[in-house]
Order: sequence, then C-alpha cells, then structure tokens
Amino acid sequence: MATIRIVNPATGQPEGEVPNQSVAQCLEAAARAAEAFATWRKTLPRQRAEILRRAFEIMIAEQEQLATLIVRENGKVLSDARAEVAYAAEFFRWFSEEAVRIDGDLRQAPNGTNWLAVTREPVGVALCITPWNFPAAMATRKIGPALAAGCTVLLKAAHETPLTAYAIADILQRAGVPDGVVQVITPDPPGEAVQALLSSGLVRKLSFTGSTRVGSLLIAQAAEKIVNCSMELGGNAPFIVCDDADIDAAVDGAMIAKMRNGGAACTAANRFYVQSSVLDEFTSKFTTRMAALVLGNGLDATTTLGPLVSAAQQARVAQLVERAVADGATVLCGGTSTAAPMHGYAATVLTGVKHEHFIVQQEVFGPVAPIIEVSDIEEAIPQYNDVDHGLVSYIYTRNHGRGMRLANALETGMVGLNRGLVSDPAAPFGGVKQSGLGREGGHDGLLAFLETKYVSTEW
Repeated sequence: MATIRIVNPATGQPEGEVPNQSVAQCLEAAARAAEAFATWRKTLPRQRAEILRRAFEIMIAEQEQLATLIVRENGKVLSDARAEVAYAAEFFRWFSEEAVRIDGDLRQAPNGTNWLAVTREPVGVALCITPWNFPAAMATRKIGPALAAGCTVLLKAAHETPLTAYAIADILQRAGVPDGVVQVITPDPPGEAVQALLSSGLVRKLSFTGSTRVGSLLIAQAAEKIVNCSMELGGNAPFIVCDDADIDAAVDGAMIAKMRNGGAACTAANRFYVQSSVLDEFTSKFTTRMAALVLGNGLDATTTLGPLVSAAQQARVAQLVERAVADGATVLCGGTSTAAPMHGYAATVLTGVKHEHFIVQQEVFGPVAPIIEVSDIEEAIPQYNDVDHGLVSYIYTRNHGRGMRLANALETGMVGLNRGLVSDPAAPFGGVKQSGLGREGGHDGLLAFLETKYVSTEW
C-alpha cells in the first residue's frame, strides 16, 4: 500500500508513515461504517456514555505521550500540546454526559385531535474532516458528539498530522468502541476520495473544519445527495482595545488570542484595533511580550514559539508580511523566517496598518499581529464587520455595558469580552457569514448529529 511520510516541522526528520488509501479503500471503509451503524445506533445511551468516559480517562492518563506526538508532527510547543490534549479529552467527557440527555417532546395538538411526539435519531455515517492545527481537539470535538448520538465515523485526518488521529482511534478502541464504528482514512490528495464518499449514498453527515474555500467546494459536492453539513470555516477576528481598557489585561489577552498555537487557529486575533489614547502603551507592552518569545523546537524547554507546520505555511506568512510592509506597515519586531529544515517564523508586530490593507482582509494563521489605530471605537464598528468572516471577536473595556453594546453590534458567532479565550466544550462554537454553518460543542454539538422525527398519534 502507498504511504504518507510524516516529517517533523522543527527538524525535518521523519516521524512515521500512515497508509495513503485509494478511493476504493475509502469506500470500503464507508461500507463498514454503514454496516456498523445498524448495530451502534441501537446501543444504549448509557453504554455509549461509558465508552466515551473511558476514552476521556485514557487520554488524560496518556496526556504526555499524546502531547509529545502532537509536537513531533505539528510543531507547536509542548505546553500548547499538553493544553490541547486536556481540551480534546474534555470533549469525550462532555459528550459522555450529553449521550444520556438526548431530548424529545410530547404535546397535544392545539386543536386537541392528536398528540405530537418528537424524538431524535442519529443521522448515520458521519464523514469528519479535520485540519492540522489542532489534530487532537478537532477530532474529538466531532467524534465525541457523533458517538454520543449513535453515529459511526470516518475521520479524514490532515495529511500533515495523521499520527494523532490514529492514536485517538486506538484510544477509542481500547475504551470499547466496536470495530467499524470509528475509522481513520488518510487519502492524499483527498479530493477524489472525499467526493466519492459524498456521492456514494453511504455518508449522511459531513462535519468539516478548515478553510472557507474548501468548505464552499464541499458544500457544493454535498448538495448532490443533500448530505447534512456542519462547517467550521475560516476566521478574521478583530481584537478591540478601548480607551478605558485595563491595558495589562488586554496585553495578556492579546498574547492568548493571538499566540495560542503560534497563531495557527481560526479563533486567533487577526487584526488589532486600538484606540488612539492607549495606542502607544498597548503597542509598547505587546511588542515587548511578542519579542520575548523564543522560536525553536517545541520539545525544547526554552522554546515558547514553535515552527509552522510546513514550508508552504512559512512562505505564505512571510509573503503576507512582505506585502504589508510594501503597503506601508512598519515591523516593530520579528518579520524573519528561520532557515530549513525548521519552518519557523518569528513573532511579529506591525504598526501603521490600515483597514484596507491586504493583510487585514486575510486570515494570517501565523504569529503576526497587525495593529490599526482608531480614534473612536464605536464609529469603527463598520470596519470590524467589513470582512467576509464572522467567527469570533475580542473586546477589552472596563465598562461592561459598553462591552455588551459592542458585542451585540459585532457580526460574529462568538465574543470574548475581557477574555482572550472563548473555546469551551460546553459552549456552542461557530460563526456567521463565511465562517461556517452550525455549531460544535455544548448541546448544539450533539444536535448536529441527530435528526428530528415527529410522530402524529392519538389515544
């Protein structure tokens, strides 16, 4: 069988190989998942819950091994990888609790002639496609609710980081998931196989996390068979610093919102709007913190910023900075790439950036922070909303009423108010506009893998 070679982005050294499945092999996996669904959907909710709970416990017990694996194939620093494993495991715990809370409804029709009984059933075989930036968390955020609902799963892992996906599948098997219920597929390139799966009639659910461009293509392909879709797509988050903000707290929040996972997150703060009266203080303190980050191998104790996942990602980030400078931006720190084999890019702060600049309209997905001066926070609301995406926004202000008014005006699915982190397994994660369809996490994440059935009856 053909294989995919996994390379450490910090060292250029091989870390392992995984199968490169053909279209036919992927369709065979879908057929096994469909066969397994007939049995898995009938398992008791408590049984599914206890399997997920065991998977949570195994992940926590093996946190260090999983974190090290993530660093080796993804490049992020070990502290970020440990946090990701804890976050990823929490989806198994949360949805183990949700599995026994699949709700229904019974009511009398308004005219009194019959009863309306509403139940929920699993959608079917779910094709879950995950990106490279959070190889554990993006997998468990989909697998957890799918299994809790009674669906079977085909996990199409990113070709850059498939080792973590196979490790999670192994954990689930050890936790008691039957054969065929969760299968990892790694076709590369994936396009033909994914299209064949969506056209096969075997897949009834598509859950995708990735770029808006690819998500749009998949929605079009899913339309042929009217496959149920959940899409968690790109982001372009504004980070808004008001003149009454606690600047030290705002800088702390900016470091989390921007530099979590080295900036390679859809929730990453992508453009910083800072009110004129606090611009110098915020910029100075933020630049000091960014410049202090140590770029290197994520397994080294002194490293606080890991490399990007590939040479292509490194080149893309460098080109965005080069164009910003050509547009008139000034580099206050960073702005440099490491030499091969490491795919690193230094933490970078840009000033003199305008809202209309190219870098502001793109999802950077790297350790680059463009700062835009605004004279009036409220008058600049149209700028915050003037992008195609609407995943998350961040606001820093001491006036909670002002913060809530801004939150209500922002066209995003999530808002961090005086917080640089919004992700939580118990919360509905997702965006508006071109940032996606549906929500993951919380009770909404379970409903995404369920269909509603209504029975009209009388007695």
